[in-house]
Amino acid sequence: MNDSGSIPSGLPWPGLRLAIGTLSILRVPIDEADRRTAGRAMACAPLVGLGLGLLAAAAGWAVRGYTGSTFLAAVAAVAALAALTRALHLDGLADVADALGSAKPKAAALEIMKRSDIGPFGVVTLVLVLGLQIGAINAAYAHQRGGLAIIVAAVAGRLAIPAACTPRVPSARPDGLGAWVAGSVRTGVAAAIALCCVAGCAGLGLVRGTDAAWLSGAACLAGVACALILLRRCVTRFGGITGDVLGALTETATTAALLVLAAR
Repeated sequence: MNDSGSIPSGLPWPGLRLAIGTLSILRVPIDEADRRTAGRAMACAPLVGLGLGLLAAAAGWAVRGYTGSTFLAAVAAVAALAALTRALHLDGLADVADALGSAKPKAAALEIMKRSDIGPFGVVTLVLVLGLQIGAINAAYAHQRGGLAIIVAAVAGRLAIPAACTPRVPSARPDGLGAWVAGSVRTGVAAAIALCCVAGCAGLGLVRGTDAAWLSGAACLAGVACALILLRRCVTRFGGITGDVLGALTETATTAALLVLAAR
């Protein structure tokens, strides 16, 4: 990283650079940003999630070591993920909650997501989701898998992104991030990425034993399944995806994966 806080352009793969710049707080110079590169960026989202998860797990480990509190460690991990992503996914979750909670027509619901303010549905959703995430990580720490839960959940959350960018899912608007990435990831590629992520999460869980391996793989699957349920609802309500919808899917998958890994 140079003095300006950005990653040198020598980092390989334009798609990976675009994924890092889009899904994290890091400023990454992009040489090209066409639709093909955008599709590769969405395909690289789980890899970015792995990096974010490792950083958040490190924050939790440091706070737990300093305070001895698993609750504060969980708060630190969730805060780190929010900071590393500029809280954009949480903002998208709140906007989608407000839009889904509205009885207005599709066009008006899409306008709700464009507003900078957050309504009551968004506030309640944020409070509940953040509470669930912190509580689940705290419980996972009690079962000696707190760091594992953070990493797997971060990967599962970003796995929802390529799953939502397959050709069957349209964009809700003619412009914006949704229009740029909708249909940019081939279905076969998204399926292969999902298999790799599930297998990778299970392999990572082997560090804590066979039970943790099965649980990690199941958490990844459960996260994507919950995100796909929300995706179907969003496509029905809005006509497709937007950048906010992708953020909501990420937080939904992350939360679901954490709840699975909080199991006894």
